[in-house]
Amino acid sequence: MTTLKVGDTAPDFSSVTQEGTPFTRADLLEKRTILYFYPKDNTSGCTLEAQSLRDGKAELAARGFQIVGVSPDSVRSHQSFCAKHNLGFTLLADTDHSLCEAFGVWAEKSMYGRKYMGVLRTTFVIDSEGRIEKIFTKVDTRNHYRQILDAYENE
Repeated sequence: MTTLKVGDTAPDFSSVTQEGTPFTRADLLEKRTILYFYPKDNTSGCTLEAQSLRDGKAELAARGFQIVGVSPDSVRSHQSFCAKHNLGFTLLADTDHSLCEAFGVWAEKSMYGRKYMGVLRTTFVIDSEGRIEKIFTKVDTRNHYRQILDAYENE
């Protein structure tokens, strides 16, 4: 499994948005990007996280951030999730887990003693040149946008 750290260059990748358009690493450049990985559309924690980022979108954009979410869900699922919660930012469909694997967030998990493969909820902040600035592995789903802004307060 890949283990990325602050200062590393974000891996190359190719994916597709909820609109069905191609999206690659090059689309992350020019702006700072909040690239957040989450397990599944329309689950409680994932919905809270998406709503937090949606609610903070204007403030994050004013500070130069774009928001891109990634999960193994399909384009159709992402379309529904975006519409239902009025998200207004890009979601990438990683149905083959290649993007999650490239960022090292596809791993074995355990729930009620059952082991399975899934997404480790993780956020990478990537600078305009494609380098990882910050990594959040302990995501506060309800207050994630504030968690990100707080991490930049003393810089």
